[in-house]
Amino acid sequence: MRLLVAGGAGFIGSNFIRYAIENHPDWLITNYDKLTYAGNLHNLYDIERSPGYRFIRGDIADRKHVDYVLSEGFDVIINFAAESHVDRSIIDCSPFVETNIKGTQVLLDAIRKYPVDKFIQVSTDEVYGSILDGLFEESSPLAPNNPYAASKTAGDLLCLAYYQTYGLPISVTRCSNNYGPYQFPEKLIPLSITNVMEGKQIPVYGDGLNIRDWIYVKDHCRALEMVIEKGKTGEVYNIGASCEKNNLELISNILDLMFKPKEFITFVADRPGHDRRYAMNASKISKELGWKPIYQFNDALEETVRWYLNNEAWWQQVKQGEYQKKYELVYS
Repeated sequence: MRLLVAGGAGFIGSNFIRYAIENHPDWLITNYDKLTYAGNLHNLYDIERSPGYRFIRGDIADRKHVDYVLSEGFDVIINFAAESHVDRSIIDCSPFVETNIKGTQVLLDAIRKYPVDKFIQVSTDEVYGSILDGLFEESSPLAPNNPYAASKTAGDLLCLAYYQTYGLPISVTRCSNNYGPYQFPEKLIPLSITNVMEGKQIPVYGDGLNIRDWIYVKDHCRALEMVIEKGKTGEVYNIGASCEKNNLELISNILDLMFKPKEFITFVADRPGHDRRYAMNASKISKELGWKPIYQFNDALEETVRWYLNNEAWWQQVKQGEYQKKYELVYS
């Protein structure tokens, strides 16, 4: 199978590529990534010479270059490429509109010219907005409350509209909060771990009681594998681990694993449009495709903490932007 992974140098994309190479050595994988601040080829340093893997630097919003690459012919495209940090979207939404909306549209237009067997749009539970009780279904109304979520919602709707209008073989996945190795340290879990390692405080928005459903990134990769192999076109699949934790509980777990006191927690003013709770019903993918999470939260979180403790050189260079400087020298 010829697979194009858009955004394969980011956190989830790089974990997916590593998973695919380990479990499907017959797949031919092209990693297509712009290498923005969160795209890091060092995430894949251990498999970059693997047979059947190659990297192309490119922007999914660059129509001419996308057409050129897709003209080679692919069986499946999976789109991880996205601006994804809510705080950044509140400061400036422009990059989110460019990548998450225009970039998605460019990819969709390209597969009209260069057909594929399947196009998978990797999305987020944030498109549903906040829910105080109960669970979101795939059919629940979309009600995003921040610019990032709004841009992902627009991308989802474009995908589903192109399926209805042009009959394109599109599936959409919406996953809950991921954690694991190689996550950019602006996100809550790696930020907490690395701040403690540097002797810094962990900033907690508001009262710290905002709730998220946490899923280990390898479980997400397994779910995407099943959507590639067995998912139906035109369908949306919620992916979640039913592992709800509020931010204070999560950070306390991290501090316990690091044998550090709660004094590392400091409360800061809440951010605008901060959703109180995300929670989805993921029974559809379980019943239809046979997927369920296999990693226990406590074990996977401990493994994640250990990874950051053992890979300080990686996250230090990420925080300092050293990898980006190298890419500009190589690719300029």
